[in-house]
Amino acid sequence: MNTAYLCLGGNIGNTQAIFKKAIEQIESGIGRCVLKSRLYATEPWGFEAEQLFLNQIVAVATELEPHAVLEQCLLIEAELGRTRSGNGYQPRTIDIDILFIDNQIIDLPDLKIPHPLLHLRNFVLQPMCDVAPKFVHPVLKKTMAELRDECPDEGRCEVV
Repeated sequence: MNTAYLCLGGNIGNTQAIFKKAIEQIESGIGRCVLKSRLYATEPWGFEAEQLFLNQIVAVATELEPHAVLEQCLLIEAELGRTRSGNGYQPRTIDIDILFIDNQIIDLPDLKIPHPLLHLRNFVLQPMCDVAPKFVHPVLKKTMAELRDECPDEGRCEVV
């Protein structure tokens, strides 16, 4: 059994209801959600958007291999209305990023674990500290709390 840390994000539609559906689908397709962070209202990262995002971290106990977790995340996103145009960051109904799967390090063209930008994103680190503040990044060798304290991202990240 592995623990996958997933980051949910979205800013189109009823995001809280979409997250609830996403977590239900995660539990039926990936594994049992053992921990959930609080919900955070956050500024868009890497682009401009009128609507704030909501972000949440879920820790999932799973027996799936990493590529199967990725496939399930993409399927859930599509079922909940996510469309991809390939034009960089943009508003979305839901995004499900794999941050970690235990201490695995995977560097493939279609799958990178740990997520390569998580240490630069307050909207990831703050909710990660809700569920696993002492979890050590397997590449950077720092806890989530240390990475949050060092994070250069000053964007809004407030509990809803």
